[in-house]
Amino acid sequence: MPSTSDSDRANHLENLDLKQSRATRLDFDAGGGLSLVVEPHAPGVFRLRCGLPAQVAEDRLPGIRAKAIADMLLARQEAVGELLVEPQAGGAHRGWRVVQGDTALEISVDPVHVALYRNGTCVLASDISQDVPAFAWEGEPPEYWTVGFALDKTEPIYGLGETAGDLNRRDETVVSDDPAHRALPLAWSPRGWGVYVNTVRRVEHALGAAEAPSSYMLNIDDPVLDLFLFAGEPCDILNQYSALTGRAGQPVLWAMGAWLEQPAGQTVTQTAELVAQARQAKVPLDVVLLAPPAAWRPQDAKLTLEWDAGRFPDAKQAMALLRRHDTHVCAPVLPGVAADTPAFAELEDRGWLLAGEDGSARVFDGVPATGGKPYGLLDLTHRDVYALWVERNHHIFEDGVGAPACSVQIDLPDDIAARGGESGAALRTIYPLLARRALFDAVAGHKTPPEGVVYGTDLFPAAQRLPWQAGPRVPNTWEGLAQTLRTALALGASGVPVQMHGLGNAQAPLDTMTPELYLRWLAAAVFSGNFVFQGVPQLMPWAFDEATQAHARTWLQWRYRLIPYVLGAVEDAVRTGLPVQRSMALSYPADTDAHAFDTQYLLGPALLVAPVLQPGGKVGVYLPKGDAWWDLNTGWRYEGGTLLQYECGYDRYPVFGREGHMLCLGPAGQHTGEFNSARILDEVWMFGMPVHNPAVMRNKIRVMQMQGSSYIKGLEGLRILPSEGLEVKRRGAEVRISRAR
Repeated sequence: MPSTSDSDRANHLENLDLKQSRATRLDFDAGGGLSLVVEPHAPGVFRLRCGLPAQVAEDRLPGIRAKAIADMLLARQEAVGELLVEPQAGGAHRGWRVVQGDTALEISVDPVHVALYRNGTCVLASDISQDVPAFAWEGEPPEYWTVGFALDKTEPIYGLGETAGDLNRRDETVVSDDPAHRALPLAWSPRGWGVYVNTVRRVEHALGAAEAPSSYMLNIDDPVLDLFLFAGEPCDILNQYSALTGRAGQPVLWAMGAWLEQPAGQTVTQTAELVAQARQAKVPLDVVLLAPPAAWRPQDAKLTLEWDAGRFPDAKQAMALLRRHDTHVCAPVLPGVAADTPAFAELEDRGWLLAGEDGSARVFDGVPATGGKPYGLLDLTHRDVYALWVERNHHIFEDGVGAPACSVQIDLPDDIAARGGESGAALRTIYPLLARRALFDAVAGHKTPPEGVVYGTDLFPAAQRLPWQAGPRVPNTWEGLAQTLRTALALGASGVPVQMHGLGNAQAPLDTMTPELYLRWLAAAVFSGNFVFQGVPQLMPWAFDEATQAHARTWLQWRYRLIPYVLGAVEDAVRTGLPVQRSMALSYPADTDAHAFDTQYLLGPALLVAPVLQPGGKVGVYLPKGDAWWDLNTGWRYEGGTLLQYECGYDRYPVFGREGHMLCLGPAGQHTGEFNSARILDEVWMFGMPVHNPAVMRNKIRVMQMQGSSYIKGLEGLRILPSEGLEVKRRGAEVRISRAR
């Protein structure tokens, strides 16, 4: 992989010759036998591809493998925008100005460099300093590409996957295929730009690293440069990025309820007793997440799957035992086969396992999903293997499992090759994608529209298509609580809509979990995408005193009342790509004061949450400019730009309603099976005059602005709590909200 220190040996793009200009595509001769194609891929989105003419030709017909990989990355291949080309003659930078609405891409030569404009302001430009190449390649023909963009001295960069630290990734180096980096491919700045490299091969993002502290360097291990540049507000960038790379499907309702993770070594009967104890203690639950190892495994070369007889002597009876307590089951799955078994030998003979250089199946060290036993991985790049794995899992799910859990993001060595030829970074990138997609196809592919979740920790390009994302394992400390929140906000900034928070960590020391920390952690989890209890006695509510248990029950009822609103925020992600938990930099890019508060967030469009992250109940809250805010605890209204020193007891949490929005609440319950799906809403809280469509389940509420009043339809039988200065009048199913006279 080239670096900035190698730039003197690289070939730099110097000149361009425009060969063909159309509203949907520009074709340039880039010299050195290369062609450059520029497309207006969507409003505010420009795609640049550079490579050999045969690699970027318009009439190029990719092979079956190439098309399959392209479809893994992009949900929309064709450009849907239109551009206007304005030649730029004379001056220091000869070239072309490519205009698309209020955005433009200036392409200049000698050397070739670009500048991205929005509303007449340059938001991103190539770095053309002597030490940094704007566009360069190595190899003949190209094998690697290096692209450099200039950064302002203090310009922050967000996205690029999971981080336990500052959400601003400036000064970091992120490697796409390194499992330790937990990388995702989208980077963006509140300044108004985003960058996505469309490849399954290795990409190194050097974000103002030591070698080039004022540059964003992309080192790309691919013979074709395929780069998307976005111009717009961060929310617009996520919208266009997710429309380009794919969005999540709709989850099932029961997945929105509280989850319980089975402790290692516990039997299903013992877990059912734990669920019964939760029911008796009035602790709501909807889903049991079974512990590893995998619930079922291949038995022969035909991929016949059978339940692990040691753990599930009668699988249907075990599932029925949990369903008796109104819980659904999420079971661990692994596309692997235990080594030293007849099934392994037969699948190896058929070439259905990932193999090493000598052609023999690679044996991997044991993991929790295999019970610590060595195993081989199914070659899911093989079309027949993939299809059969989907089919067999679908049959198993018919036994009563509601969702699978699968994590296979391991460091596959470079000498492993799939049957289709993928190896190295490409295989490390696409394998976890294929594993999770296969399971989603198995559990939801037969439904119209497909509804379902696949629980897992893996991150890969287009990960946002396949919810639910498991949160990190963190210590049972205040720092651990902050880490799980930052991880969720970092993933949201990278396009992943939902992270499931663990309520503590059963695998970490448990004596550090105090009642105060537990309640603050629980409240933060309530105001999130969702969470999962750890099923060990020390991390269940009844491990604490009666007062703590009472507060825990109150917060859990809040969680179930919030389900219509949070589910509406998830549906928002399906339409817009916006995550459920939205960082301040994502939601308020122009308010730089807000960016410093990197653990407070918007939950959906209407609520601002400021988690308590230290003992004592005190937290600094910043209410962003541009909106007014209503304290859910006191009903007081604050103007945006206000800094509060907030203090609250265990029965309160710093949450603020955004003026002009509504909070739609459902009924309290012990599980979602108690909900009437046709009438899931119970109460509506108003934060001033409603001016935006609320995030609610299945658009059951519609707001229309009419002469200073809002007519809200579909609220018959609901309790409506107006904010100060509003009056509410009801006529059947229609409610009129207007300023008090």
